[in-house]
Amino acid sequence: MIDITVLELQSVTNALKESILLDIEDVKKANHESLVERNSSKLTLMDKLTQLKQQLNTELSQEYQKGKDISVYKTSIDDLEIQLRELYELNGKLASIVLPVKEMYKEIIDEITKVNGGSLIEVMA
Repeated sequence: MIDITVLELQSVTNALKESILLDIEDVKKANHESLVERNSSKLTLMDKLTQLKQQLNTELSQEYQKGKDISVYKTSIDDLEIQLRELYELNGKLASIVLPVKEMYKEIIDEITKVNGGSLIEVMA
């Protein structure tokens, strides 16, 4: 069962990495529609990743309590850890692209608000 859970975790991790790579390309191209469309599937994948991580911890704990040697799973878990680190790095790369854009928009809005006396939109009656 542990092997299956690790494989599922690797599959979800790879799907998230692919999605983030697509996000990076879409941010560069300003393809906002694709980003929004992919968002719900990424949230589902992140929930699945969390659920599978908890499941793996439970399965490993149960095997250990039964006195079984869980070191036989070391290689596959080490491989999973490498993939999770890659996912983390990709997510950081995406954030390094998105956060400056977010800050730029914030500065534009702040400047417009300042010019309009504290409101974003000036309404003329």
